[in-house]
Amino acid sequence: MKARVEAIGSVNLLAPEDYERVKKRYDFLKGQSDDLEKAISDINSIISEANKQIKENFLVTFEQAKENFKNVYANFFEGGTADILLTDPSNPTESGVEVKAAPPGKKVSSNTQLSSGENALTAIAILFALFQIKPSPFCILDEVDAPLDDANVVRFNKLIKEYSHKTQFVAITHNKRTMEMADVMYGITMEEFGVSKLISVKYRKVGEENKVS
Repeated sequence: MKARVEAIGSVNLLAPEDYERVKKRYDFLKGQSDDLEKAISDINSIISEANKQIKENFLVTFEQAKENFKNVYANFFEGGTADILLTDPSNPTESGVEVKAAPPGKKVSSNTQLSSGENALTAIAILFALFQIKPSPFCILDEVDAPLDDANVVRFNKLIKEYSHKTQFVAITHNKRTMEMADVMYGITMEEFGVSKLISVKYRKVGEENKVS
């Protein structure tokens, strides 16, 4: 027995104090760890709920945009078919979007078969399909009508007029037909070399004629 006691070695009289000090440190770190785990769990729950709400809102908005796009496109081309599809419906918030459009009387297997004007009108139709969901009081269009021929410019201007009752449009353009439908036109001229000058023209209707004031 004596040999066994001697084998243990000298007794650490400070062991109780060391134990209390280490236990106190352990309890503190354990509390911090528990708080972190709870915070992680709470954050994951919030993220999960947010993702669920985002998915629901996205799908509702997407369906609205889809229907609006069909209507705007048909209005542009006086017929035809158009649709917006998700490339990965199982994961809508991470999915790509595929646009299909075919003017009346034209079979289209790819949008590359559309003319530049048709592609431009398709893009404009998507823009206004989204615009209908949450209209803005102010909109800037920078040479959107540049790739359009005269017939498509008329369609484009007609759409702008329809929306101008609720939204103020500022259109940057070189197209005379677009200029004609404006209420106010601003131009930049250079009467002297290196010196730009702003001019403005207001249009008003008098009877059946358009006169400049």
